[in-house]
Amino acid sequence: MRWIGGGTGAGKSTVARALAATHDALVYDGDRAEHGWLDRATADEHPRFHAMVHAGSAGASWARRTAAEIFDAMASRHGETIGFVTEDLLALPGDRPVLVDWFGNPPRDVAPLLLEPWQAVFLLPRPDFRRRMLTDRYADPERARANWGDHDPAAMLAKRLDRDALWDAEVRQQAAAAGLRVVEVDGSRSAGELAADLAGHFRLPAATAVRPGRTRE
Repeated sequence: MRWIGGGTGAGKSTVARALAATHDALVYDGDRAEHGWLDRATADEHPRFHAMVHAGSAGASWARRTAAEIFDAMASRHGETIGFVTEDLLALPGDRPVLVDWFGNPPRDVAPLLLEPWQAVFLLPRPDFRRRMLTDRYADPERARANWGDHDPAAMLAKRLDRDALWDAEVRQQAAAAGLRVVEVDGSRSAGELAADLAGHFRLPAATAVRPGRTRE
């Protein structure tokens, strides 16, 4: 297993796809997997995650809280989601490397899952880079509405950026304490260059020939 964590807008998914294509690896998409946790979450064992799922209309929980309150309510900060990820990973086939593409668990919870520190990297975008990435992401009115409903998208984006800055600071602190690598992302390197860097760090083997019955994605 190789874990690509960090902050939103850092290009984790792009890098994971590039590595998967060149090293015959399987990508565990945490954003997609999260939907499968909904039926496994209970109010007693996962109170914050359960509350997020049942928060009501899109953007409602964000609109009524400050960035600091949203940050404090993140289920992953309180260890509520690492069990879901662990169960999912254990159920995957073990015939090729697995790349975990998921921002939502801090280094403190990831470290016990690793055999070696080089198995995890946390990508953290520079503030101006993240602002550009998220501004572009939510420039589509439909996507903004799906996340924040009818609330002012500019105000919601500002709150999102403030929440993410708090998350980055905690990830950076925890990664240093656990001896795990942090990579600052500012757009000066292409996704291919960053993927090549991580391939070496992760000690990924060169891709072999495509196996019978399977095509590359």
